[in-house]
Amino acid sequence: MAALAPDGGLFMPESWPRLPREEIEGFAGLDYADVAYRVMKPYLAGDPCLADLEEVLAEAYDGFHHPAVVPLTQLGPNSFVLELFHGPTLAFKDLAMQVVSRFMNRVLRRRGTRATVIGATSGDTGAAAIEAFRGLDAIDIFILHPKGRISDVQRRQMTTATEANVHNIAVEGTFDECQAIVKAMFRDRDLCGRLGLTGVNSINFARILAQIPYYFTAAVSLGAPHRSVAFTVPTGNFGDVFAGYAALAMGLPVQRLVIATNLNDSLPRALASGAFEPQGVVATSSPAMDIQLASNFERLLFELAGRDAARIRALMEELRTGGAFRLSQGELGQLREVFAGQAVAEHETEMTIRGVFEETGMLVDPHTAVGIAASRREDVARAPMVVLSTAHAAKFPDAVKQATGQVPEMPARLALRLGQTERYVSLPPELGAVTDFIASHGRHMPQQAEMGA
Repeated sequence: MAALAPDGGLFMPESWPRLPREEIEGFAGLDYADVAYRVMKPYLAGDPCLADLEEVLAEAYDGFHHPAVVPLTQLGPNSFVLELFHGPTLAFKDLAMQVVSRFMNRVLRRRGTRATVIGATSGDTGAAAIEAFRGLDAIDIFILHPKGRISDVQRRQMTTATEANVHNIAVEGTFDECQAIVKAMFRDRDLCGRLGLTGVNSINFARILAQIPYYFTAAVSLGAPHRSVAFTVPTGNFGDVFAGYAALAMGLPVQRLVIATNLNDSLPRALASGAFEPQGVVATSSPAMDIQLASNFERLLFELAGRDAARIRALMEELRTGGAFRLSQGELGQLREVFAGQAVAEHETEMTIRGVFEETGMLVDPHTAVGIAASRREDVARAPMVVLSTAHAAKFPDAVKQATGQVPEMPARLALRLGQTERYVSLPPELGAVTDFIASHGRHMPQQAEMGA
């Protein structure tokens, strides 16, 4: 419920639970919600939420529009696409957001309190969050997005919500600026207590937790734990690919995790040089990945540094004051043992969308195309390669049409939403302006206990 730790750091599990090989074998043939229950259960030992877990998962995935929830489609020899877009907003964020919202609402009802959810989005997180939290009595939700830097479909999925508890803020800046405002609000403990702030960005570990199961279902369907599987993950804030690292830490035989980015390539450059040096954000056709400051990279750094919190604080301070930091040789070596990084240019993204359509008849969105292009550069020694497909092609019709001449068919549930009137406010990228708006429009409960209590 607290999302960010009181000192401004990110929460991590004290240790990674290991699943026995026999248990992973037993995942074969189970429903997705059953696997999710078995993967998430060890993290909730001793937590009241454990009693809700089975029911929450059943409710969350009942609304998905594919019986497998996350079907695996073969793209070519030993190459597969994991379709993570069959939820209510046609993006992978639904898989976690539908779970997290239900848990939060139950906790608040038990406490008899309210919460104010805040988040920043580069495209899909906001739509998934609003869909999950809209209309809930105990929660107001405020979502910041970079004005003019997300697709029309992504924006309208957020701004056409009519419920009184939903507030959209178009920030006249970049996603990194939106995210910095949210993190600054969480660092103000007085403000958190006064407004009852909690977050649903991937800085909230509950989001990461709910994304781990699909790595297991995909790998088991391809022969794990008896064979290793590689994954390529279109990456913006590093949360989705970090869930893959968590699956590896839990005992899943993951041969390689490929970080696929667009022109915003701070992570592939860090893998190549050992220096994490974010540059200016470049607008691309895959806007959910137009991020240079990947927040969840801090979680991986904690692992690479042997869980040395002082080392991480020092690196984060270097980043804050100098705009960069350098990994030690040992840290870089560990990083390269598991991860690879590939940056994909705009022309290659477009050519990949066109090529996949010509080869298979499949229409893929630009983010998935970045993943496919990156995966084709990797030699993973005959291990199956799974590319995570993070959004439905219909969410990016202009990019798909430009590449293929085809307009992806819009699912009826999306079409019904996009014709409605938009409702949002434009604000400068200033902490004070955003804070004032939230304070004056939320229905918070003054002097309530801190959300982490």
